[in-house]
Amino acid sequence: MSLNSASPSVAGIHVLADDDPSWKLGPLDQAKAACDGGASVVQLRTKYATDVQTLEWAREIRAITRHAGVSFILNDRFDLALAAEADGVHLGQTDLPLARVPSDARRRLFFGVSTHDLDQVSSAAKKADYVAFGPIFGTRSKVSPHAAPGIEALKAAVQLAHPVPLVAIGGIGTTNISAIKNTGAAGAAVISAIAQAQDPASTARTLSEFFAKNSVDGQEKK
Repeated sequence: MSLNSASPSVAGIHVLADDDPSWKLGPLDQAKAACDGGASVVQLRTKYATDVQTLEWAREIRAITRHAGVSFILNDRFDLALAAEADGVHLGQTDLPLARVPSDARRRLFFGVSTHDLDQVSSAAKKADYVAFGPIFGTRSKVSPHAAPGIEALKAAVQLAHPVPLVAIGGIGTTNISAIKNTGAAGAAVISAIAQAQDPASTARTLSEFFAKNSVDGQEKK
């Protein structure tokens, strides 16, 4: 189960502020749009930037999210997350194993782990503060070797991870957010839906309001 009882809620829409140069918006503008649109979490993902640039963006996004009351997560690097005063870190399957994270960082940050099958979900839920699962519908944001598991697999993953919250990712947008919500997932992470939107803040608002509707602490009301 989760090790960090002080973790902020991860329920709702997560916007991944991504540094792929092909996007219409850079990471800072993506983060601003996310906060203006009521997203619950901004996650900075840098695959092209140097550590210096990543930390500069992280500190700016920390200021933006703090002002908006939004949680801020940094991908991969707990050291940069600590330097930027982020709330949490997101680790992939090929990143530093959560068990190897120093205890001081583990106390100060909350940690999510990416998973791509049910075995990985089961393992991550024993250690992480939240679990990400996907790419549910495939992904346009990066080259992925993982097949899209689909909605039925997401339902199984949500049940398997419980009570650790699970966040769906991969190909999610306004046309399929209802299918994600109906699985009981605590949250949904989006990249291209914001980074390529004509009106990113409005899109983030639509997703956030839909996901929050009739929900309590990320679970749909009965």
